[in-house]
Amino acid sequence: MNRAAVICLVTFPALSFISACQRPDYQQLVRTAKGANLLTVDFQQSQVLRYKFVSSRDTAVIMDDASTTRKGKTTKYSERMEMIVSYSAVDVNSYSFTTIEAKCESINVTRNPAAGAKNDAARNFAGKSFTFRVSPAGKIEDRKELEALIEEVAQKAFRTSTQRGRIKEPDMVSDFLATQWFLWDAVSSIDNPVQGVAVGDRWESQLSIPTPMVMHKARDVVYNLEEVRQTDNGQEAIITGSYSLSKKAPSGWHIPYTGTFYQSGPFGLFGKYRISGLQGTGTETFNIDAGRIEQSEQDYEMNMTATLPLPVRIKINMKQKLTMQLLED
Repeated sequence: MNRAAVICLVTFPALSFISACQRPDYQQLVRTAKGANLLTVDFQQSQVLRYKFVSSRDTAVIMDDASTTRKGKTTKYSERMEMIVSYSAVDVNSYSFTTIEAKCESINVTRNPAAGAKNDAARNFAGKSFTFRVSPAGKIEDRKELEALIEEVAQKAFRTSTQRGRIKEPDMVSDFLATQWFLWDAVSSIDNPVQGVAVGDRWESQLSIPTPMVMHKARDVVYNLEEVRQTDNGQEAIITGSYSLSKKAPSGWHIPYTGTFYQSGPFGLFGKYRISGLQGTGTETFNIDAGRIEQSEQDYEMNMTATLPLPVRIKINMKQKLTMQLLED
């Protein structure tokens, strides 16, 4: 499908508008003529796009209690999930939602200390597929298959103890969710996609926070169209993001784990987790002509406090990096 396929049969030099057959008004035309850019997600029938995703996390646990002789002692943990996911257009609708089949072609998890990495539940995403629908504006609809797959794989993280009941092992299922649930968020969260965005425009959204402990928290993100540049591959929009802690995560987000359970591993020992701060930035390169993400990177740091059962106060510093890279055919 070429770029004109998502246009409402109304074109002007350097102008294009999202489908739905809305006739653009004069203000929209003037805005676009002055430099606003229409960002749409485009697929061709049977087109396959393959991306490499990496989620890496370094967490430092610091003793912070004068009552213990170990005050200041720091223990470091690291986790990394690397996977390749393909997206195939199975039913392209230029004026509505396109059906996409996603397949996790490969996934690998490493952890330091290494205990449990080979049995990480997230490894069970390998070879699994799910379908969803996406609009030209990047809005994802019908995540039922993704939700079902996440629930299925999340159950692999549990074992049963005759004394304690259900116990959840460390896993990176929430990292998989963070990459797949929020595809095209920088585009789909634009306030008025038909009007387009100009360099310097800002808009807001929310993203999840994958963590080694079980949490349901969110990041506020302020996107900014930093630059539009011409390359050999077409026009590219450079979208930056600035992150801070959300007051509340949206209720509609999927939660992988249900029921009552204990968490094993080092982060199952602590309690009363409280986030004291979160800050970070990100950058996404979106190919305007091709209608697809070329690459993206999110970096942020989150600080927390918690207690041991004694109780002993601890500080936790978590540095997270999420990347997405389009692979060449």
